[in-house]
Amino acid sequence: QVQLVESGGGLVQAGGSLRLSCAASGRTFSNWHMGWFRQAPGKEREFVATISWSGGNTYYADSVKGRFTISRDNAKNTVYVQMNSLKPEDTAVYYCAAGFGPATMRSGYNYWGQGTQVTVSS
Repeated sequence: QVQLVESGGGLVQAGGSLRLSCAASGRTFSNWHMGWFRQAPGKEREFVATISWSGGNTYYADSVKGRFTISRDNAKNTVYVQMNSLKPEDTAVYYCAAGFGPATMRSGYNYWGQGTQVTVSS
């Protein structure tokens, strides 16, 4: 079992920045690839970014590429996403997830956090 707890969400003006953190506990964190997803009201949960178990490979949704950066610290069992140049359309609940499957798909993740709200005002 893996427990994931997100933090760092909040209210920010357009153009601002936030850094989300996801602390993991339970089974060996460094074995899993990690991902961030988000879900806006009335919309499906969508892929945002993923990072391989070693941190050597990352991949981003086109909507966040160049603005968001995913990273991980296996010594601290934590994954991060630095979000810059935020836009109102980035408003959503952000979830971190851990898994072994296809890294850009919800089905590729076995464990999910409870989510943290990010609100970007215009």
